[in-house]
Amino acid sequence: MTVDLHTRYLGLELRSPIVASASPMGQKIDTILRMQEAGIGAVVLPSLFEEQIEHEAMQLHGVLDLAADAHPEALTYLPELEDYTTSADAYLRHLEACAHELEVPVIASLNGITVGSWIAQAKRLENAGAHALELNVYFIAADPDETADRVEARYVELVEAVRAEIRIPLAVKIGPFFSSVGHMAHRLVAAGADGLVLFNRFMQPDIDLETMTIDPALHLSSSAELLLPLRWIGILRDRVRASLALSSGCHTAEDAIKGLLVGADVVMLASALLHAGPEHVGTIEAGMTTWMAEHDYGSATELRGAMSMANVPNPVAYARANYARLVTNYVSPYDWRMTDTGARS
Repeated sequence: MTVDLHTRYLGLELRSPIVASASPMGQKIDTILRMQEAGIGAVVLPSLFEEQIEHEAMQLHGVLDLAADAHPEALTYLPELEDYTTSADAYLRHLEACAHELEVPVIASLNGITVGSWIAQAKRLENAGAHALELNVYFIAADPDETADRVEARYVELVEAVRAEIRIPLAVKIGPFFSSVGHMAHRLVAAGADGLVLFNRFMQPDIDLETMTIDPALHLSSSAELLLPLRWIGILRDRVRASLALSSGCHTAEDAIKGLLVGADVVMLASALLHAGPEHVGTIEAGMTTWMAEHDYGSATELRGAMSMANVPNPVAYARANYARLVTNYVSPYDWRMTDTGARS
C-alpha cells in the first residue's frame, strides 16, 4: 500500500514528519541540500545566541565611541559602519541563502534566557525569510534564591517578548525540569507559542580525574533518551492547542514511529544525523513506510496519537499502577542468574 508521510507543523505543510533539529549539520548549505534530497521535512538552523548578539553590540558600541572626543579629523580614520560584520550578519546571510535554495521550510533558531534588546533579531530573522522561529530557552536554574515561580515567569516573559516581534509561527524548546510540565506548557501557549519542542538536552559536564578539571564535552544522545519526551507528548497530546515536536533520542525508524504514535506532529533529529550523516533521513523514512504498510497505516495522520494518553481518564493513576506492578514483579539480572533457569542458560 502507498504510505503518505505528509504532516503539519506550526501551520506549515511538510512532506515528512522528520525534521532536522538545530545542530552543526545546518551550518553548510551543501549538507542541508543533501538532507533535503534524502527527504527531510524541514530544517531548523543552528541557534543564534543571546550572548553573541549582546557581545557584538557592545563591541560595536565601543568602536564607535573610541574617538568620540578626539580631534574631528581623527574620525576619518575609523572604518565605515558597513565595514563591521558580525556573526548575526553571517547568520542572516546563511538564512537568506537557505530560504532561497531550499524547497522545504527553513526554521530559524534563537537561544536566550533574558528579555533584552537582542530579541529584536527575531524580526530580522523573519525578514530574512524564515518560515518559523524556534526559541530555545537553555536556562539552568542554578540560583537557590530564585523561586520556581520566578523561573517560570522568566520563560513566559521571554515568549511574550519574542511573540511581539514576529508574525511567523513560534515554537519554544524547553527542558523537562518543571514541577508541572503540563501547566507550564499551557502557560507558554497562552504567552504566544504555536508549538512546543520536547525536550532540550542540557549539557551534563563530567569530571576528568587525571587533570581534576571539568570536562564540558557534548555527548550524543541514544534511543534510551526517547522515553522521557514520549511520556510527555503522550500526556500533552490533545491537551494543549499547539504543535508538538519530539526532540532527543530519535535515531531509528522505530523511534520515529513511537513518536508519532504518542502524538508528535514531527520528530527531530540531531545526534542521529551527526553520527550517520544526511542520508540517514532516507533510511528512517524507508523503515517508517515499510512498518506502516505492514500494519495498515496509510498516512502519518492515521498513526499520530494512536497511543497517546488523551483517552486515559487518569494518567497519574495509570502511571502509578504500572510503576507499582513493575517494581513489585521485577527480577534483577543478579537474581535471575542465581535461579536454576539462569544457571542452566
